[in-house]
Order: sequence, then structure tokens, then C-alpha cells
Amino acid sequence: MTALLIFGILAVLLITGMPVSIALGLTVFTFLFGFTTIPMDSIALKLFTGIEKFEIMAIPFFILAGNFLTHGGVARRMIRFATSMVGHWYGGMGMAAVVACALFAAISGSSPATVMAVGSILIPAMVKQGYPPQFGAGSIAAAGGLGILIPPSIVMVMYSVATSGMVAVGPDGQPVMSASIGAMFMAGVIPGIMLAMMLGATTFWRAYKNDYPRMPKASWRERWVALRDSIWGLMLIVIIMGGIYGGIFTPTEAAAVSAVYAFFIAVWVYKDIKLFEVPRILLSSAAMSAMLLYIITNAVMFAFILTSEQIPQAMSSWIVELGLGKIGFLLMVNIMLLMIGMVMEPSAIILIMAPILFPVAMSLGVDPIHFGIILVVNMEIGLATPPVGLNLYVASAISRLGLTEMSTAVLPWLLTALVFLGLVTYIPEISLFLPRLLGMG
Repeated sequence: MTALLIFGILAVLLITGMPVSIALGLTVFTFLFGFTTIPMDSIALKLFTGIEKFEIMAIPFFILAGNFLTHGGVARRMIRFATSMVGHWYGGMGMAAVVACALFAAISGSSPATVMAVGSILIPAMVKQGYPPQFGAGSIAAAGGLGILIPPSIVMVMYSVATSGMVAVGPDGQPVMSASIGAMFMAGVIPGIMLAMMLGATTFWRAYKNDYPRMPKASWRERWVALRDSIWGLMLIVIIMGGIYGGIFTPTEAAAVSAVYAFFIAVWVYKDIKLFEVPRILLSSAAMSAMLLYIITNAVMFAFILTSEQIPQAMSSWIVELGLGKIGFLLMVNIMLLMIGMVMEPSAIILIMAPILFPVAMSLGVDPIHFGIILVVNMEIGLATPPVGLNLYVASAISRLGLTEMSTAVLPWLLTALVFLGLVTYIPEISLFLPRLLGMG
């Protein structure tokens, strides 16, 4: 009854159109004042201890790095390189869009930023070349989701933060630790590459079937020039991943390094950003960071209320008693998250649902790293699902297609992503191979 009451209050507030962060906060305070005797000083203490985690600092730094790269012409150079490599295949520009999204995802950490950076250049170019606007907009809206699957990923950081410090018990009664940010980043590499290949195959098949235009094959000299021009942006991937797994710095320090490096190449190397434009980018990044941190703050209080009322533990016992097993539970989680992803933003879903589902998953023997990747892939699909998929709105604004047209356009790639979700859910080694190889899982 307590769980129904808490989620009932939250659902009513969300239905009114209230922002998720405010709805979470009001739910907590309504329950505190009306239905429990938890002292307010406990909430105040949890409010500050919940957001003083060092890992949270990675979020504003990755946002800042992404903004410098988005405004700094890095995407344009990566698109040129991707086009030189695959532009001569069927649907070459669509294939280049998928490759460019994968490359930009590896330096930005944000899906909407990836769609905006790649789509604003390639969607008009594809239409000019003779592609239907639905083809370009659909492929980029889906491939933009790679922004939260290929590391670094802000959503992965949030999953690690949301589950850190939780007391979870495995099926053998032993305590289970939450996944670190570094382990989550490494776990996203193979799934990210695999999904990019699957989306690329879908793009190729649709272009081949409809005989869409192909570009002239680039010479090796043209490819070398394109690689040389984009190398400064691509080096950021090496710096972040190499620095983390070489033991040079932590993921949070890597985020700070990436922000400084992105500033350096955008202002001093490529010179696409003038110094007088930097304050505007800093303010934009600060506003986005403040929004996410406000959601985190309220989500921390929400998770505290759930934990204090023993709701995750009660749900864990209830689901175990249902006898669903690991396979049935993961199927239920996927269906539930896909439905929630249609109406909520990924960061909020992770912060609300991860603390609830994590103990249940651990009690059934699901690996914490594997479970995190399942959640991230669900969030990725939600970004391209109507009615509130952010990627759809960004691609719609660029292509000037209505939301209904966008929803139809993205469908082939969305079905591909659902097939991939099934694979990553029931073949844990896709996610766990690299972390285990490096001794992280």
C-alpha cells in the first residue's frame, strides 16, 4: 500500500505536466508530512550527502566538453571522414551518418547533442543528394541513441551514482557491489559497436532495396586528408578511454580533462569558436548541468524514502515469490522501461527506477554491470520513441517533418534496436566480456 501511495502521488503530479524534478520533490515532501514520521533532519542530511559524491562532478564536465565539440566544428570533420570511408556504399550518406553518430557519441556522452551535431549537417545534405527526408531523419534519430551507449555516457554515470552505496544481496546471500563508472564505460564498448553495425546494416538494406544514391568512391588520399583533419577530435576518445584504463586518471578526472581538451581544440586548433563565444557556451552548459543536478537531488530524496519504507526489499521478495526467474524478470523490466521511456526522460527514469530494480535484479543473480547496460539500451530506444522521445523532436526540428512522420520514419531502425535489446538482455557476455577481461567484472 505504501508503494502504491508513493507512486500514485508521483503519477498524478506527472500527469498534470509538472517537470519530473519538481514532481519528485513534491512527492517526497507530501509523503513526509502526511504519511510518515521520518525526521526532517534525516532528509536534510541525505540531501547533501547524496549529491556530494565525487562521481557526480563528471556530469557537468562531460556536458561542457560536448558543448564545445558541438559548436566547434568537430562533428563536421568527423562526418567528412565517415563519408570518405563508406559514402560509396548503398545509402552511403546514411551509413556515414551512423558512423559519424558512433564517433561523435564517443566524445560527447549525449544523444540529443549527437543528433543535433550530425543531423544539422547531414539531413539537409542527404535531401540535396536525392534521399527522402524520412530516410535521413529516421536513421540519425535512431543512431543518435549511441550517444548514451558508447562511452563516455552521462546516463551510465547516473546509473552508477543512483546505485552506489546500495545494500543488495545476491542469490547466495552474499552482498553485491554496484557497478563503477569505469566498468560501465568499458561494458558499453562492444554493445555500442555492435548496435552501430546493426543500424548500419539496416540503413544499407533500405538504401539497396530502394536504390538510393551512392557517392563517388573517395581516394585513399582523400580519406587520409579527412582523417588528418578530424584526428584532434578522435584523439579525445584515446585520451578519455586510455587515461581511465591506463590508470592515469579516474572517470571524473577524465571528464575534466575532456572539457579542457575540447576547449583547446575548438578555440585554438580548429578556431571555430571565438573567445567571446566561450561565456555563452559556459552558461548553456551550466544551465543544463543545473537541471540534471536538480533532478538528481530530488531523485536522491525519493530513493531515500523508498529505502526507508523497505519498498525495494518488499518488491524483491514479491517478484522472487512470483517465480518469474531471471529470464521472466528481465523481460518484465524491458517491457516496463520501454513503456515508461515513451513518456519520460532517460536521466529521470534511471534515477527513479534503478534504486528500485537493482536489489531485485541482484537477488536473481543478474550482474550489476550487465543490468546497467540493459537499462541504458532501454533508455536509448526511449529517446527515439514517441510521444516524448528527445531525438525525434531534434530530428523533426532539423528535417521539418511532423512528429507522426518522424515516428514512422524511425520505425525500421527502432525494430533493429529492439532486436539488439533482446540480444544484449539474454547474452550477458556482450556486455561483460571486456570488463571481465580487464578484471572489472
